[in-house]
Amino acid sequence: MSVSIHLPADVQTALWRHLLGDKNGPEEAGFVFARVSSLNGNNVFEHIDWFRVPREGFARHSAFHFELAEEQQAAVIKRAHDLGASIVEFHAHRGEWPAQFSGSDWAGFEEFVPHVWWRLKGRPYAAIVVTATGFDGLAWIEGAGTPIRVTELVANERVMAPTALSPLTRDGYRIRED
Repeated sequence: MSVSIHLPADVQTALWRHLLGDKNGPEEAGFVFARVSSLNGNNVFEHIDWFRVPREGFARHSAFHFELAEEQQAAVIKRAHDLGASIVEFHAHRGEWPAQFSGSDWAGFEEFVPHVWWRLKGRPYAAIVVTATGFDGLAWIEGAGTPIRVTELVANERVMAPTALSPLTRDGYRIRED
């Protein structure tokens, strides 16, 4: 099974600039709203719109962690609902290491992914972590407890491969679906 995220090149550039612009600042986040098509195990998230999270959209916001304010979470889910879209979460990690999701990211997935699946009636969800040197990604296609790897990010003709360093489980368990 493959997962491909498709963005216009100008959106990918603007999103990376937002996420990585302030090298000494806090982690930044944004969301892409996408239509998902699936054919023969190939899943494509096709960009419809995107949204950068403003400073006031965070309940907690530091160089190593963020938590969206409840109002921001609700607004993102409502926008996806109104568009009939799935959500692709993007955020950045600072530092020199290669892209992979942290324990803090997994804790957020454990809470947020099942909530989004419930609110959007089972639409797929994906998450991308970006660093200065690359990205990694996971997608929940068949359920809120079973992530698979994002296999590529496509910006017009440019195809980017993930680091594939993120484990598919956190501490030996999958995200609960209840």
